[in-house]
Amino acid sequence: MDIKNNVFVYCEITEEGLVADIGLELLSKGRKLANELCVQLEAIVLGNNLKNIDKQLFPYGVDVINIAEDERLFPYMTLPHFEVITHLLKKKQPEILLLGASSVGRDLAPRIASHLRCGLTADCTALEIGTHTENKTGKVYQNLLYQIRPAFGGNIIATIINPETRPQMATVREGVMKREIYQADFKGIVEEIAVDQCLSDKDVLVKMVKREIEKHHINIKNASIIVAGGYGMGSKENFHQLFDFADLVGGEVGATRAAVDAGFTEPGRQIGQTGITVRPKLYFAFGISGAIQHLSGMEESSKIISVNIDPNAPINSIADYTIVGNVNDVLPLMMNALQN
Repeated sequence: MDIKNNVFVYCEITEEGLVADIGLELLSKGRKLANELCVQLEAIVLGNNLKNIDKQLFPYGVDVINIAEDERLFPYMTLPHFEVITHLLKKKQPEILLLGASSVGRDLAPRIASHLRCGLTADCTALEIGTHTENKTGKVYQNLLYQIRPAFGGNIIATIINPETRPQMATVREGVMKREIYQADFKGIVEEIAVDQCLSDKDVLVKMVKREIEKHHINIKNASIIVAGGYGMGSKENFHQLFDFADLVGGEVGATRAAVDAGFTEPGRQIGQTGITVRPKLYFAFGISGAIQHLSGMEESSKIISVNIDPNAPINSIADYTIVGNVNDVLPLMMNALQN
């Protein structure tokens, strides 16, 4: 098997020393892409005190874990991670490289792509393997990564390819890909990266003097019930009724970008193309028209209940149940019913 054609996934490490969810989601997709290409799946893990990382990764079908363990690699800083990863990529020359569209991934990916002179597509919502034929020359490109993402404000879905350069790079937002165990007892190999051969003194000139980590209490991504509100809630005061409703149903409050931009709630609750992607068991949509940017972040919810004054609102087309009416009239009735 040619080591130069493998699928690579960069896996971020959390403060607790665990692989971040986005990394596991990308490994699930990467395994499928690797199977289709008949190549191996390799993970890249950088950090310090990385105990039992193999037990976290192997069940997702990882053939090779490329691990760099060094105190200079945690907490994350741009230059050390960049140097180690580009050193590895030049050596192994993968076909595909996937990163999460997190603050870390968005920092790393463009630097890597620029250094390797390859293409990069950000915020993909789907990844597929396909072929492409040039109209003028008739040249056929095989085993291309179709990098699919919304474009022009979500009005179209664009498919982007990088036929000439490798690796084919893409970033994907958390929650877009489904996280799935490939094989519980799957076993691959671990290959250690010689960090000292990658880093020089100039790469670690910046020293972390003090770190303060603010606890994040909003947990929309993992909520099984989400109560979301849109601009149709009308005001910040009306929007805050959703928190009382969420308490009754045991859910978390989400919002559209329009509601966040209007100041109804904080940005950390934004769901959609430029926010968080969610897959709850139950999704309440209050006063949400259903712009494609929002739908892309919640359309895979198991059950959707829409409350909207407009019977033709786009969100109603994907809702399992629709209540037509003014949200500020319907919401108190639903709360009274639940309380009684």
